[in-house]
Formats: sequence, structure tokens, C-alpha cells
Amino acid sequence: MSVLVAVTDHALERFRQRVGGRSGEVDARPEIASRVAEAWAAGRVSDVAPDGNRSHPPARGSLYVSDLLDRGLVFVCRHDRAANEVVVITLWEREEGPIAPRVPRRFTDALRERPRRSSA
Repeated sequence: MSVLVAVTDHALERFRQRVGGRSGEVDARPEIASRVAEAWAAGRVSDVAPDGNRSHPPARGSLYVSDLLDRGLVFVCRHDRAANEVVVITLWEREEGPIAPRVPRRFTDALRERPRRSSA
């Protein structure tokens, strides 16, 4: 069964940071949507967070779509069952698997620890 896929700005930025896109397009949204739709059709969807992300409890209503091309890449999505639409919110790289994540966790954790500047 196919689904309509939309991609948030946040998911697009995460994809650019980690994957970069294979088609060389300026906007990677079509590539992300295509990858999610193909993985969805192949049944690579779960409502359980990937094992490598135990520190992130699954958000209510989130679905996790494992990429077909890059087995370490997981798209975090929300699914509107009535409309059969999926919104890609963000993406993760599995901590465990055949290859290490492109961006080690210590870098993303360091971003979380930095104090935010006020815009005043």
C-alpha cells in the first residue's frame, strides 16, 4: 500500500547533515519522500524505536521507517491513517549496526549541552 509523504524542514536539514543526498539536487525532499515511500511499501515500518536509540523513548504516534538503501538510517514519521499520509519529522542513525553513524553521538550531544543565546 502506498502513502503520500511530506517532509519537514527539520528532517530535510538532518538528511543534508548526515546523508547529503544522492541525486545532487538543491532540495532533497523528493529523494527523502521517495526513500520513505519505497521503504514503507517494502514493510520496513515499526512503532518501536530502533534499538540504538533506547535513550529516546518513542513519541506517541511515531512510526519508524528503516531506509532500504542505507540500513543504518531511520526516518521518524507521523502517520495520518485516515488520509494515508506520512510526515517525516526527523531521522536517526542507528548506533548499532554494520557501520558506525556518520555523525558520532558525542557531536549531537555537545550541541544539546551548549547554552542557547537569547536573540534580544
